[in-house]
Amino acid sequence: MLDNKSIIIYFSRADENYSVGFIEKGNTEVIAEFIRDITGADIFKVEPSIPYAKDYNTAIEEAKERQASHNAPIVKDLPDLSNYEVIYLGSPVYWDIMPEELVTALSGKNYNGKIIRPFITHEGSGLGSIPSQIKSICSGVDLRNGLAIRGSQVSSSKYIVEDWIANNK
Repeated sequence: MLDNKSIIIYFSRADENYSVGFIEKGNTEVIAEFIRDITGADIFKVEPSIPYAKDYNTAIEEAKERQASHNAPIVKDLPDLSNYEVIYLGSPVYWDIMPEELVTALSGKNYNGKIIRPFITHEGSGLGSIPSQIKSICSGVDLRNGLAIRGSQVSSSKYIVEDWIANNK
């Protein structure tokens, strides 16, 4: 099911994660790659200019500070979105919202006529407030049903991702 008019934009953190221990690839990145493999969509990873600590407790303190200060510079701006109709937007849930790096990446772009399909990794909060946050940041977007997958179940969730893509056009 190749879709040349879609892009996957996501933020993901590897290293020590809640409930899954140390991982080489972040949970959201695994889902983003499933979507890429299923759809053939382009893919873009939002990366922090200042990497997070490898240990979980330090990383969450860093994330809290970035959210409180709204200061989370990123390595590279998003590509031109004008040629894309659908944006698959991937995020972990940080205290009910997306990481500040995604806010930095998404802010100030034109989303008129764009469809956003959010996919979220979490450990109990589901989509959190991320759908309403997306609507607030991405003015004019057509926000579709999101997919929430527990981080501890990511590795075995490809069929869930396939079903979500096939049944939520």
